[in-house]
Amino acid sequence: MDIYQLLFAPFADYGFMRRALIACLALALGSGPIGTFLVLRRMSLMGDAMSHAILPGAAIGFLIAGLSLWAMSIGGLIVGLTVALLAGIISRATALREDASLAGFYLISLAAGVLIVSTRGSNVDLLHVLFGSILSVDDQALLLVAGIATLTLVTLAVIYRPLVAECFDPGFLRAVAGRGSLYHVIFLVLVVINLVAGFQALGTLMAVGLMMLPAAAARFWAVEVWSLAGLSIAIAFVSGWAGLLISYNFDLPSGPSIILTAGAFYAASILLGRHGSLRTRYFPGAHFHTHP
Repeated sequence: MDIYQLLFAPFADYGFMRRALIACLALALGSGPIGTFLVLRRMSLMGDAMSHAILPGAAIGFLIAGLSLWAMSIGGLIVGLTVALLAGIISRATALREDASLAGFYLISLAAGVLIVSTRGSNVDLLHVLFGSILSVDDQALLLVAGIATLTLVTLAVIYRPLVAECFDPGFLRAVAGRGSLYHVIFLVLVVINLVAGFQALGTLMAVGLMMLPAAAARFWAVEVWSLAGLSIAIAFVSGWAGLLISYNFDLPSGPSIILTAGAFYAASILLGRHGSLRTRYFPGAHFHTHP
């Protein structure tokens, strides 16, 4: 088997593989930068919490309209934004921190979503909502995912400077601009809509995987924000490409194959990365000193 047959033929021969690959590219373009900012803001677990928060909305949309792209997306978006807003309000009105508030909503949302689908649907329906199927992505879903990726990149370009400032010195941003909360809310909206996009292809339980694993892996190789975002996009896309090939050649589920490939990049980065990895910390290269 030559390189073409191994790496490119499945995408050239089958339309569903091409659509899945394009979906991976669109997800990488949107989720990569969002994951980068979540890592920089020490909000990585928030992405996981929000991915589960959209489940009840998607489940309600499913019960109302079946496997309707727009019904499930709108339901997930409404519930995800509601949970993010409520968590922020509770953290400001009480002594509970936002991460703890999100954790509470995450558990409630996950249980409620599973209960809704289980009582009104079948096990197959529940598996579709939880795990998705990127190989069944149609043109309508592609347009949605691509539209969300475009909106994300444009919005991040507009608010890039204040968002970076909030990551490293939120007090300075509030003192200079006085609108730190506005940028935080805009960022939360971007997180939710990208999770909704990922949910269409990978399901609610894995949507956050393509957002967080490439961003965490990139942290071991790059230091500037722009290079972190770019590398996150590259790792996410390569993970999608390799995961689809693994799924095709070994007859494995596509979603888990993609996420486990991203996990392999993450594990390799922990071991071999240029910045802060096990290699640099415990096996530093030899240093040579010149003597006069």
